[in-house]
Amino acid sequence: MRCNQCNNEETKVIESREAGDAEAIRRRRECLNCSYRFTTYERIEKPQLIVIKNNGTRQLFAREKLLVGVYRACEKTPVTSMQIEQLATAVENKLYASGESEIPTQTIGQSVMEELAGLNEVAYVRFASVYRRFKDIASFERELSEIRHLKDKN
Repeated sequence: MRCNQCNNEETKVIESREAGDAEAIRRRRECLNCSYRFTTYERIEKPQLIVIKNNGTRQLFAREKLLVGVYRACEKTPVTSMQIEQLATAVENKLYASGESEIPTQTIGQSVMEELAGLNEVAYVRFASVYRRFKDIASFERELSEIRHLKDKN
């Protein structure tokens, strides 16, 4: 593993442990040249999922894009990085469990919203406002009504 500080190839693993729901291994590494410490994650390589975008184009599924959207929705909330990682893993697992190799963005967005609804209401509404492209206050009110209804069910 190359050090991202000095680009040296010689590093040593200081600590290893499972991350998330045992879906990855988190490793703390130290560069033998400059002593810089950094974290890497090792995951099982799964078959590539293709995302069908709203305009019909297709692209490879990128967990990082999913994480960016969820992190943005969770800004200034008490949701932790670990919870966001677990949410991303849960969504990813649902996508793979579907058995489909091509997944519409609507399916991914809906899955994220389902997970966020149980995690943090503010993050849910933020994500929904972007995902569903709210245009007015009535759209927000409908979504708030829906989340209240879901909360009452549970």
